Amino acid sequence: MNYERMLSRCEADTWSVDDLDWSRPPRAMTQSEEMTLVQTFTDMAGVERIAGGLFEVQRDRADDPTLAAIYDHFAADEERHAEVVARLAAHYDVHRYREYRINPNLTRFAPRLVQTARAFSPEVANVYVTAGELLLDVALLRALDDACDDPTCHDAFERINRDEARHVAMDLHMLERYGALPEDPDRRRFDVLGWLKFFRMMLAARPFIRDIVFAPLDRCDPSGRRMREAVKRLQLIARRPGVATRPFPRLLRGCQWVANQPVLGALLQPLITCVIGVDARVFERLYTADELARVRRPLRRTSDS
Repeated sequence: MNYERMLSRCEADTWSVDDLDWSRPPRAMTQSEEMTLVQTFTDMAGVERIAGGLFEVQRDRADDPTLAAIYDHFAADEERHAEVVARLAAHYDVHRYREYRINPNLTRFAPRLVQTARAFSPEVANVYVTAGELLLDVALLRALDDACDDPTCHDAFERINRDEARHVAMDLHMLERYGALPEDPDRRRFDVLGWLKFFRMMLAARPFIRDIVFAPLDRCDPSGRRMREAVKRLQLIARRPGVATRPFPRLLRGCQWVANQPVLGALLQPLITCVIGVDARVFERLYTADELARVRRPLRRTSDS
């Protein structure tokens, strides 16, 4: 990864909320459609700010000034995305059916996630932001764009997706970079406070994921196509060279293996989904043997990537 080139792209591709044409009225919707979209966009503003907080964690712990500047741009991107989706919520709130507030499960989870990321290595923040951005970019944003069928939403998401493409490219680079580093001996010590923060976060994770990710996806993409595509990408990322040997991907793969055993899975899957904080659907193996073979090949690197 050429950090100078990535930073130049961040600077050149910066855009403003006011670049969008907000004068176009939304299409006619049923009361249920309108209320669902407004609540989902209201919650998404909070999700974008979670990502911004995780990028700030990575910025503060970056060992290279250019890398820190990139993460500073990424955090600013997420704040801009939060402003855009908040304006989309107002844009679609035509009939003012009720007052909308961010889901309490999101407000409970967000600070716990950032605290956990600060308590552990920067790799933890990187894993969560990678997973979150893939679910957001590949699944939820595209499903919402389909559901809205609206030019204002389409133009907003086109700009957001350009930013997210840069974020995901850096996320994958950092996963490999952390995977190439030797394990820090200091991290082997049992940090009671850090693990308490981790378990507090996991208690809040499952209701957050259920309400903010899977419930809107089930409404906007009832076929589950977008969700399966995003989960498949996450499963394959966890098997990339350099990533597969890291502690958190190993934990997730182990949980997936147990969940898919006929007897053990039936007994332990409810406990695993509770502890890990994910929906049981993520344990289904979604990739083929050929896709796994491709992702396990060493990546070709270039000096200007």
